[in-house]
Amino acid sequence: MHDRAIFNSDHELFRSNARRFFREELEPNIESWEKVGRLPKEFWLKAGENGFHCCGIPEEYGGPGADFLYNMILSEEVGYAIGGASVGFSVSSDIVAYYLLHSGSEEQKKYWLPRMVTGESIPAIGMTEPGCGSDLKAVRTSAVRDGDDYVINGQKTFITNGQNCDFVLLACSTDPEAGARGVSLIIVETEREGFSRGRNLEKIGQKAADTSEMFFADVRVPVSNVLGKEGGGFAVLMNELPRERITIACRALAEAQRAYELTVEYVKERKAFGTQVYEFQNTQFKLAEMKTDLAVGWSYIDQCLVKTTEGKLTPEEGAMAKLWTTESGNSIVDACLQLFGGYGYMSEYPISRLFVDSRVRRIYGGTSEIMKLVIGRTV
Repeated sequence: MHDRAIFNSDHELFRSNARRFFREELEPNIESWEKVGRLPKEFWLKAGENGFHCCGIPEEYGGPGADFLYNMILSEEVGYAIGGASVGFSVSSDIVAYYLLHSGSEEQKKYWLPRMVTGESIPAIGMTEPGCGSDLKAVRTSAVRDGDDYVINGQKTFITNGQNCDFVLLACSTDPEAGARGVSLIIVETEREGFSRGRNLEKIGQKAADTSEMFFADVRVPVSNVLGKEGGGFAVLMNELPRERITIACRALAEAQRAYELTVEYVKERKAFGTQVYEFQNTQFKLAEMKTDLAVGWSYIDQCLVKTTEGKLTPEEGAMAKLWTTESGNSIVDACLQLFGGYGYMSEYPISRLFVDSRVRRIYGGTSEIMKLVIGRTV
């Protein structure tokens, strides 16, 4: 992860600070936070004090105005940290922040972005519904115009930051007959009457991530809460998805990198039949395959990051990055756990947490099968 040509000395200093922060503030606390099922808001605020939210937001909106590579360093370091998969910073810094920056009104940007930079306001993005995942044209949550308001009804599920969030950027149908052109994005503050949070969903991994159901019963929001224009939500989503997918790719590969490094350390200490496990040919072959896959993955990630900073990353390139890194990343973590033997199956070993935490990477942000469809259309 270090000594990559796209990063300069300032980037690497930032990386060192981020890694230290997660080692000191996240890793010692992750077990207790997993029992609660969410990260404390104080952790979000402390990260904000250290400049670890919304790095790319311009100074006029309270941000540092840094380049997007700082965001990706944070994504990598969150992925590298044990328990980092439960940290929902990316939804704020890499997704919602850019939706607001690129498509929000001046009023929306001035109100929400400074609060997101400090960690005071935690956002969620409400896309998935019980009967609708990647097919966003099929959303059933409705927003009906009533004078100067929209009246929203529906439900969402699998929403990251669902218990902690202060507002939801909600995908709604404002014109059911218009298909994709009838999808709008609307900001819904969580204190509004008619909004309620459902269960904090129990998952096989990422147990400190608050992943929730949400319900909207005649929730009234002003028309000024629309992001961009009515009916323009689907286009905004499609424009921003490559950024989301490259973020997932960075985290997936960083998880695999940490698993690989933990495994190298373990097999050099562990003995079997009086010999270091590292000395067995099979072990060396497996580690060689992992090291090669990681090197190839980082090379392609860096190529995509350059294009992202230039605004040139295409949807299929974002899909290819997510497909490769999540599939190969899961394979690497699985192979690492195998080399730990029975100890790898014990929850006290970090490799076991990496194993269950990383599995969802092939599902959210578009499944691997959806990624293949996106790529296949360009063949």
